[in-house]
Amino acid sequence: MGSNMAENHPVGFQWVAEAKKRGAKIIHVDPRFTRTSAFADTFVPLRAGSDIAFLGGIVRYILEEDRVFRDYVVRYTNAATIISDDFRDTEDLDGLFSGWDPETRTYDPDSWQYEDMQVAAASGQREQGAPTGQAAHGAHGGALEHGEPPHHDETLQHPRCVYQLLRKHFARYTPALVEETCGVSREQFLEVCEALCDNSGRERTTAICYAVGWTQHTVGVQYIRTASIIQLLLGNIGRPGGGIMALRGHASIQGSTDVPTLYDILPGYLPMPAAEAHGSLQEYIEQSSPETGYWANMGAYTVSLLKAWWGDAATPENDFCFDHLPRLTGDHSYYASLAGMTDGTVKGLFVMGENPTVGAANGGYNRAALRGLDWLVVRDLVEIETAAFWYDAPEIESGEVAPADIATEVFFLPGATHVEKKGTFTNTQRLLQWREQAVEPTGDCRSELWFMYHLGRRVREKLAGSTAERDRAVLELTWNYPTEGTHDDPDAEAILREIGGIDLTTGKEVPDYLPLKDDGSTACGCWIYAGCYADGVNQVSRRKPGSEQSWVAPEWGWAWPMNRRILYNRASADPEGKPWSERKRYLWWDADAGKWAGEDIPDFKADMAPDYRPPDDARGPDGLRGDEPFTMQADGKAWLYAPAGLVDGPFPTHYEPHESPFGNPLYESQQSNPARQQIRRPENPYNPTHGEPGVEVFPYVATTYRLTEHHTAGGMSRWLPYLAELQPEMFCEVSPELARERGLEHGGWMTVVTLRAAIEARVMVTERMTPLTIGSRRLHQVGLPYHWGSRGYAKGDSANDLLGLALDPNVHIGEYKAQTCDVRAGRRPHGPALRALLDDYRRRADEAGVSEPPEKEERP
Repeated sequence: MGSNMAENHPVGFQWVAEAKKRGAKIIHVDPRFTRTSAFADTFVPLRAGSDIAFLGGIVRYILEEDRVFRDYVVRYTNAATIISDDFRDTEDLDGLFSGWDPETRTYDPDSWQYEDMQVAAASGQREQGAPTGQAAHGAHGGALEHGEPPHHDETLQHPRCVYQLLRKHFARYTPALVEETCGVSREQFLEVCEALCDNSGRERTTAICYAVGWTQHTVGVQYIRTASIIQLLLGNIGRPGGGIMALRGHASIQGSTDVPTLYDILPGYLPMPAAEAHGSLQEYIEQSSPETGYWANMGAYTVSLLKAWWGDAATPENDFCFDHLPRLTGDHSYYASLAGMTDGTVKGLFVMGENPTVGAANGGYNRAALRGLDWLVVRDLVEIETAAFWYDAPEIESGEVAPADIATEVFFLPGATHVEKKGTFTNTQRLLQWREQAVEPTGDCRSELWFMYHLGRRVREKLAGSTAERDRAVLELTWNYPTEGTHDDPDAEAILREIGGIDLTTGKEVPDYLPLKDDGSTACGCWIYAGCYADGVNQVSRRKPGSEQSWVAPEWGWAWPMNRRILYNRASADPEGKPWSERKRYLWWDADAGKWAGEDIPDFKADMAPDYRPPDDARGPDGLRGDEPFTMQADGKAWLYAPAGLVDGPFPTHYEPHESPFGNPLYESQQSNPARQQIRRPENPYNPTHGEPGVEVFPYVATTYRLTEHHTAGGMSRWLPYLAELQPEMFCEVSPELARERGLEHGGWMTVVTLRAAIEARVMVTERMTPLTIGSRRLHQVGLPYHWGSRGYAKGDSANDLLGLALDPNVHIGEYKAQTCDVRAGRRPHGPALRALLDDYRRRADEAGVSEPPEKEERP
């Protein structure tokens, strides 16, 4: 669900095919019928943006039909925990949770707490109303004020226990509501519910796989939260064959969050310090650490990172160079930074491995932002659209902008391909694998590793001799990596060794994260990767065939943390330490040996017996009981209800997309996620939504997607003649019914329009786009692959030009999968006539009562 796994993750999908051979039932839920749908036993078409209504209906079914894996839920989740009587649900407040501030458009979560206990996000702090650090990323769970929550009801009858609040919250998510909201028949919906329940419990498990079809919504984080509630109620977390798999779009997107390219976290999901909240290392650690669980070791993880970065310069006397770290002052995400570029406060931009004028939402706004820069550096394999924006762009063609008027100085630097460099990638299941270099890069092409290392080296040479305090962070970096090869590339294995961790007292590599210390005696570039170079051996380069090892394959690559293949695997055994199912036994307590045994590395303290009860003064992992498997949570429980860590509510709730032709069937007062991040600027006009005049101007819903033959924004595929031949032109999938309604001819041309842009595409008339009946109205959805741009062999308009910027407030991801639009037969106008067409749509919307957006972004 939220994924076309067969086409977009074909290497991983082979294991779905293997499972089906063994009798597994495959269900695919998606707005489009795809190759994944064709392979599935059941295909369920649904309306884009209605997933929480569908998933919430499953939650209700599990609860009302008593299909809960009760022993698992009572002991391993916070179902029994009693919540403060100050808490009010969306069912009480017509779509709002308690704590809502309409002026700042943010929640104060004080009323969401456990009864008689404060729960703070162990994940950074809020500043200026915007989530920062892990509060924006949601990885840490929460920091409890003290010990275990004081009030429980393991009978699950107390009206304010999480279980009863969950029942109340989803009580209206009936099969009838699912049908009305999602367009899924009651019969098919119940078939899905029964299949999930029948294939879950002691003897069976079910997995859920998702991709950006879930994340790219204004409630994307809550989509995943709803799935996690389902899997916890059914006992499918921490067990083989269960879980929720986030399918990653290419080889190392997982690695790009572990060792992050994100602004608000440090390696290993440590929160980035905030300017006002974290004046010292001690404040940072105290505010980011719970008292129990493994996040209580934040000091060791953080100090080891600082020692890896600043080495001998990092001492206890100077807080281990903690003040060298930058501080967050608010939302510094990419889309928020577009305003700074456009307004001239952001002067320069590096673009590496991205093509935002094609791959990011609202390409026109992206290009406007680039025009506001003093300088732009683009590193890529070819001259992508982002590098050529100043002379090759829709705004140039339409005459709105002239190249001579663009002052941005563009530096285009050639990058090396994946076969021209060595190093690691971390894939979907947290598996680090080593890539060998096949050939030397040609000409001036260089790897990212070469570029960043030598850029840093040259900057340090420029600053040599500086006495300015601001330069110490750069000059004191450990930047002495050995180089090798024709081009003096830094040794990737030496960098991996630093990331994997070193005991500075012995000079030897650490075996895992457990020996990391907060006294400066260990250095580790990413604590979850600690041990990936254990014993001086590149553990990630292992490739032992599966036939020569156990079915878990621990000697194929290396999975973080500690080469553990299933997270929270203590939950695969019952509270007494016995496998829930002998057939699916994975981990168990060996009383004779006094430790956990099984197929995998225990995600638990290895010698902690199931009957262990912590003394009152116990801290860290010792502060959890022997039957509390979720060791990264301060209460050792999985959270059905999130009292902290999310900024838009402790429970998932169905809200309509930011642009929707339909009203919210649950709430009169709240159409869309009230906490969604809106960017209201002239460069980012919004289509009218339900309840606003002019909504009829954009009656259809567009959803974007990827193809197997092209890669994301096209920089690695549209320049290759074989792939360009396989998918030569931009196209749009429409149903036969919509084709008749709008006079669209298969293979001909059509134009898709929003207030942001108009693009042209070849028409693909296909029954794969299923019209849906939503309430009493017929809905047509259109499918748009987003790979095309103006350069390369395969050229075409970019689907992402159509999209507006309305974002999930937790992670700043845009709503790319459910945007309203209009469609019309024929090619779009070119030149000045294109602007005239858009002006006509704006006039029609304005005449219906839509006002112009304010000139500046409204920020909470």
